[in-house]
Amino acid sequence: MATVDYDSSADPEMDLTSDEELEREAEGFKEQGNAYYVKKDYAEAFNFYTKAIDLCPKNASYYGNRAATLMMLSRYREALEDSQQAVRLDDTFMKGHMREGKCHLLLGNAMAASRCFQKILELEPDNSQAQQELKNAESILEFERMAEISFEKRDFRMVVFCMDRALESASACHRFKVLKAECLALLGRYPEAQSVASDILRMDSTNGDALYVRGLCLYYEDCIDKAVQFFIQALRMAPDHEKARLACRNAKALKAKKEEGNKAFKEGSFEEAYDLYTEALTIDPNNIKTNAKLYCNRATVGSKLNKLEQAIEDCTKAIKLDETYIKAYLRRAQCYMDTEQYEEAVRDYEKVYQTEKTKEHKNLLKNAQLELKKSKRKDYYKVLGVDKNATEDEIKKAYRKRALMHHPDRHSGASAEVQKEEEKKFKEVGEAFTVLSDPKKKSRYDSGHDLEDDDMNMDFDANNIFKAFFGGPGGFSFEGNSSSGPGNFFFQFG
Repeated sequence: MATVDYDSSADPEMDLTSDEELEREAEGFKEQGNAYYVKKDYAEAFNFYTKAIDLCPKNASYYGNRAATLMMLSRYREALEDSQQAVRLDDTFMKGHMREGKCHLLLGNAMAASRCFQKILELEPDNSQAQQELKNAESILEFERMAEISFEKRDFRMVVFCMDRALESASACHRFKVLKAECLALLGRYPEAQSVASDILRMDSTNGDALYVRGLCLYYEDCIDKAVQFFIQALRMAPDHEKARLACRNAKALKAKKEEGNKAFKEGSFEEAYDLYTEALTIDPNNIKTNAKLYCNRATVGSKLNKLEQAIEDCTKAIKLDETYIKAYLRRAQCYMDTEQYEEAVRDYEKVYQTEKTKEHKNLLKNAQLELKKSKRKDYYKVLGVDKNATEDEIKKAYRKRALMHHPDRHSGASAEVQKEEEKKFKEVGEAFTVLSDPKKKSRYDSGHDLEDDDMNMDFDANNIFKAFFGGPGGFSFEGNSSSGPGNFFFQFG
């Protein structure tokens, strides 16, 4: 009799036995996975749950267990996929719905998370964990809403606060992290912003938002060329990234306009440079460091154009943007010196010297302190109405003019109050001339020394100085009641 080949696939009993064996083997893998899970060896647990799924791909609990393992490995997107597959296989699988909701929440999709937790509450209304997680999801939605409003109002601190609160429940949400990092950059907190963006890029090197934030930090730190590279890279990963496109355009425009201004300044075209720096300042109000430099550059040009008060104002704006900007303090201090605002100059030079104790800064401070001290004395140059670099001849001419102008005889017909004031001025003119016409006294005075403390003879009589200058007694007289007015005088020679 011929032997007939046996087709095991045609034997239903054999099929049943085979399925049971697969299920038993899959259960064995699941139990091994559970053991590793308890030991917190999640990588091995994942491997065994995967083997169980390969043998029985229609078992919801295997996907649920692997989802739990993936969550412990912080692989939330894969965990979400397994959770969703679990509830597709068994819509009443509570743990599946819970894990799906938790994954949505961790990834920042609070709306989808809410639907999962609501599904659980439909199945089990008293489920306290689902009730709490639903509240967490609702809180995230509220923080998102507040952050959106705050961003539009440019209240970036509030946005950072909202994102920090949201990230307490949505710790794996790159979107929230990127928004926080962007606002940190807009607040000038660049190291913090860079740290957040770098963390994202370590997990996802192609994340266009994180690349944009890295570029934004460099851009705001005035590293424009490097910033442009990051913006271009972000646009390669996300061609529709409008913020990266705008930032890239602004960065290029700002660099070009600033360089045009620098070129005009070097060529001595100060008005043109002033206008170019002004245009550059309108490009991006958020770029704090570059705008601080632009204000300081414009102040430098302003001082060249003798717009000293505007230059001081520009330096103040630069310092407000960047309190560590030494160059702006130095520029403002020089403008204060040029406008004889010595107390303000000393304050700025003290700030600079406290920050950078160099010999140059020490000398600048000493000079400002000297000028401040000198400014508190009588300004003999102002009394005579001459420049500090006036020659001996110019000092004599000035004395002649002022002494005749304020001589008491010229004002003999004036009120007692006017006579008193003119006599005071006459004495000051004599005092000023005594000092500035004596080379030794003038030198000491110009050096800021107190002449009375130097044991120099400062006793003088304004009338004697006047008489000596005009050639002794009887050398002149005033016609106080002349028809031509009290200002006329003539000289009588003895």
